[in-house]
Amino acid sequence: MENQWTLRKFSHYLLPYKWPLLSAFLFGIIGGGSSVLMTYLTGKSIDKMLGEGQVLFAELYSVLTYFALAILTASLTQWFIQRIANHISYQVVDEIRKDTFDKLNHLPLHFFDTQSIGDITSRFTNDLDYVAEAMISIFNNIFSGMTIVIISLITMLNLNITLTLVVLLTTPFMFFVTWLIAQTSQKRFLEQQEIVGNISNYVTEIVGNQKLVKAFQYEHVSMNEFDSRNEKLYGVGQKAQLVSSLTNPLSRFIDHLSYIAIGFTGGYLILKGHPSLSVGILSSFIIYSSQFTKPFIELSGITPQIQSALAGLTRVFKIMNHKNEPDDSHLPDVPGKIHGEIEFRNVNFSYQKNQPLIQNFSLKVTAGETIAIVGNTGAGKSTLVNLLMRFYDIDAGEILLDGSSISHYRRDSLRRSFGMVLQDTWLFDGTIRENLTFGNSEVTEEQLISAAKSAKIDRFIENLPQKYDTLIGNNGISISEGQRQLLTIARTMIANPPMLILDEATSSVDSLTELSIQEAFLKMMTGKTSFVIAHRLSTIKEADRILVMKDGQVVEIGTHDDLLANKNGFYYQLYHAQFAEV
Repeated sequence: MENQWTLRKFSHYLLPYKWPLLSAFLFGIIGGGSSVLMTYLTGKSIDKMLGEGQVLFAELYSVLTYFALAILTASLTQWFIQRIANHISYQVVDEIRKDTFDKLNHLPLHFFDTQSIGDITSRFTNDLDYVAEAMISIFNNIFSGMTIVIISLITMLNLNITLTLVVLLTTPFMFFVTWLIAQTSQKRFLEQQEIVGNISNYVTEIVGNQKLVKAFQYEHVSMNEFDSRNEKLYGVGQKAQLVSSLTNPLSRFIDHLSYIAIGFTGGYLILKGHPSLSVGILSSFIIYSSQFTKPFIELSGITPQIQSALAGLTRVFKIMNHKNEPDDSHLPDVPGKIHGEIEFRNVNFSYQKNQPLIQNFSLKVTAGETIAIVGNTGAGKSTLVNLLMRFYDIDAGEILLDGSSISHYRRDSLRRSFGMVLQDTWLFDGTIRENLTFGNSEVTEEQLISAAKSAKIDRFIENLPQKYDTLIGNNGISISEGQRQLLTIARTMIANPPMLILDEATSSVDSLTELSIQEAFLKMMTGKTSFVIAHRLSTIKEADRILVMKDGQVVEIGTHDDLLANKNGFYYQLYHAQFAEV
C-alpha cells in the first residue's frame, strides 16, 4: 500500500513530461523494431547457407546490409532514449527537491525539533540520487523493451504457436519471483535508508563539533559509535541487497529452463517433419524468445536500484505529507506602526499533552518596557519567546499585541515585528555585507557602518582584506564565536524592528566587550518593547522588570533591587549562586 501511495504521488511529477515520454516511446518502437528485425535477419542469413559449398552470397550480402542498417538504427534510437531519460530523470528529481525544500519552509517548528538535521539532509541527497539513477535505468530499458516484447510475441506466434506457448508458460514465474522477493526485501531497503540518514546525522554532529570531540578525548568513543552504526548499515544493507539480488539469477534460471524446453520441443517437431519449422526458424525463435524475456530480466537486474529509489521516495514524500503551518494568508499584516504593548492572558501550553509546562500564565508588558526572564534550565524561558513569535501555538488563553490577539495577524508579519539575537549564532557562507543585510537588502552604507560601530565590530571588519566584502565561512576566513555573535547583533540593529528578543545574546563575548555591547543594546532598546533571556544575571540589572520562572510558572516579578531585597526568594538564591564569595 505504501509503495502504491508513493508511485501515485510520483506519477504527478511525470505528467508535465508527456511529450518527451511520448518521443522516447516512439524511439523505443523504432529501436525495438530494429532489434527484432535483426533477429529475423539472423534467421534469414542462416537459411541462405544451404550446406557445404551452397551459400547464396548475393542474397546473404543483401541480408547483411539490412542487418547493418538495423544495428545503426537501434544504436541511434537507444542514444536518443538515454538523452531523454537523463533529462526527465534529473528534471523530475530537481522538481521534487524544490518542492521538498519549499515544504520545509512551511512546516511548523516542532517538525524540526523532532527530526535530525542529518537525516533530512540525507533525504535531499542520498535518497533522491537513488531515484534519479533508478529512473535512468528504467527508462533506458522500458521504452524499447515494451516494443521488443510485443513484436517478439507477435512474431513468435506467427512462427510457431506451440513453441510460443512454452515461452508464455514460463514467463509468469519470473513475475511471481520478482514480486515475492520485492515484498520480502522492501522493508529492509526502507530501514537501510533510515540508517543512512542516521549515520549522516551522526557524522554532521561529530564533524561540526570537533573542538569538543578533541577537548573531551572523544575520538575513540565516536569511532566505536560510528563503527556500530556502520556495522548495522552493513548488516541491513547486505540482507536487503542479498535478497533483492536473487531476482536476477532466479529469472535467468527460469529463462534458461525455457530455452531447454524450446530446444527439446523444437527439435522434436523438426524430427517429426513439421512443415513450417526449419533450423533457421528455430534459431530465430530461440533468439526471439530471448528478446521477449530480456526486458523482464534486465528489470529484475535493477530491482535493488528500484527498491532503493522507492524507499528514498517514500522517505521524501513523508516530509511532504506533514501538515503545514495553518494557512493564514487571508489574515492582515501587523499594522505599520505598533506601540509594542504585549499581554499574556491566562495562557496554557505544553509540548507534550501529558506534560503540562505553562499553566494559567498572565503578564502585561507596557510599550517600551524591558522585561528580563531568568530561571533554571527547563523553566520555560525560551518557551515564552516561542509562543510570542508563534513558533508554537498556545493550548488555551490569549496573547495580545496592542490589544489585538496575535492569532489575528499573519505569522510572517508578526515575526518581522521582532528582532532576535540568539545564543546560537547563524551566519551563512558569504560576505560580511551579505550576512549583515540578510532579509534587508535596501540598507545604505551609512546604516551598515553605523550598526557595525554600535556592535563594536567595525574595527575588526575594517582590518579585513576586503572589509565588508570579505568572505566568511567554509570558502572564506574563519572568525571566532564572539565575532560571529557581534555580527548577528549588528544584523539585528540594521533591521531596526519595533520589538526585540535577546536570548543570551552576549554569552559568547568577553566581559569588556559585553559592557560595550550592553551600552549598544540600551541605545537600541530605547523606546522598544524588549524581552531579554539571561543566565548571567549581571546583564539584566537595568531591566524594568525581571520575571523569575520555575517549572513554567512566574514565581517572582520585580526590579533587580526589589528581588534581591527578598532574601527568601528564588532570584536571591540564583543571584548569590553566581556571585557567592569563594
